Amino acid sequence: MTQLEYAKRGKITPEMELVAQLEGVSPEFIRTGIARGEIVLPFNNRYRIEKPVAIGKGVRTKVNANIGSSTDVADLELELAKVRAAIDAGADTIMDLSTGNDIGEFRRAIRKAFPGPMGTVPIYEAAIEAAKQHGGIIFMTPDLIFDVIERHAKDGVDFITVHAGVTFAALDRLRATGRVTDIVSRGATFLLVWMLKNKEENPLYTQFDRLLEIAREYDLTLSLGDGFRPGSIADSTDAAQIHELMTLGELQQRALKAGVQVMIEGPGHIPIHMVAENVKLEKQLCHNAPFYVLGPVVTDIAPGYDHITAGIGAAIAAAAGADFICYVTPSEHLALPTPDEVYEGVIAARIAAHAGDITKGVKGAYDWDLRMSQARKKLDWNKMAELAIDPTKVRKRRAESVPAVPDVCTMCGKYCAIKLLMDVLNPKSNK
Repeated sequence: MTQLEYAKRGKITPEMELVAQLEGVSPEFIRTGIARGEIVLPFNNRYRIEKPVAIGKGVRTKVNANIGSSTDVADLELELAKVRAAIDAGADTIMDLSTGNDIGEFRRAIRKAFPGPMGTVPIYEAAIEAAKQHGGIIFMTPDLIFDVIERHAKDGVDFITVHAGVTFAALDRLRATGRVTDIVSRGATFLLVWMLKNKEENPLYTQFDRLLEIAREYDLTLSLGDGFRPGSIADSTDAAQIHELMTLGELQQRALKAGVQVMIEGPGHIPIHMVAENVKLEKQLCHNAPFYVLGPVVTDIAPGYDHITAGIGAAIAAAAGADFICYVTPSEHLALPTPDEVYEGVIAARIAAHAGDITKGVKGAYDWDLRMSQARKKLDWNKMAELAIDPTKVRKRRAESVPAVPDVCTMCGKYCAIKLLMDVLNPKSNK
């Protein structure tokens, strides 16, 4: 049985027990959330990960790191270095988006290297395999698509992105309204190229029950992809995006009835004033399913700094109820990220997630900040480093910048506000 089927029958699994302990909530809270479709626990039943996580309502906002090869840069050791960087930075999950070299080899190596839930986008491998073997993406077949999905499941993948809402009806709405950046989803584009050339509807939509059979067998969590996500803020919240979202809400209900866990992927490029609105729309149209957001990026003008533009959007989205953040690195829109950029992207996303958790009242979120403030008041630098989201950076900068006056930092030196006031209020304790 799947985690969802156990939950619906009132059974608390060992994985539910573990994530409840990690979240500081009761196992029953986790079980109930899974049964309602408001929490997912990605956990392939053929591969036992060391660090399962719960994603959804009432638990800590989680962060995903995307890595993977491209046709230009395909170095397995480089990708494994990115895995280590993601782990060191505190990523909860990882996704392998490899499109270059031996995709299966990369996937299996990354699976072994990462202790938590892992996701993939099987349509990439299906499209590339068709192109290599038959000369083009248009020669994909539904059988190949589903065979590749099962291949990923057998390799221990815990969740997969499937663009099941990419339909001709959604495309008609895009054409009718027009867009600045059309479609930026690689998976959606692969499918649309196939659909338009073969004049057939998306098999992930028409054969959704076939997908559910595979997902149920391996307890794969389906991440229903946002193929029509806006690629610029000018395209935000248009008819194509919302039509797809409505379709995903319908598919989510079918999946839950089949015992398959589901989360919904979201935009994309969204201006600040529309971020919270998009989260509320997803929760309404998709029945409070966990919401997995890419960013969202709140302005299009900052290539090289999109970990910041995405961090802004992610904080607002998390505060509004988004449950899962896909990081964005500084090299987004420019290049494949380096390990250092992976690390930086995870840290930025974790900051955003935590800021949202404070607003949502997630257990322990506010207390973490309170303990940091108390350490700052005491000028307890060791404790501050211990509590920091990036302890390594704190210790490194502290060692590089030694103040003339003990206990303070070189920003204010002997004129440190905290130390001056401490000396006045507690003169005896500072002699």
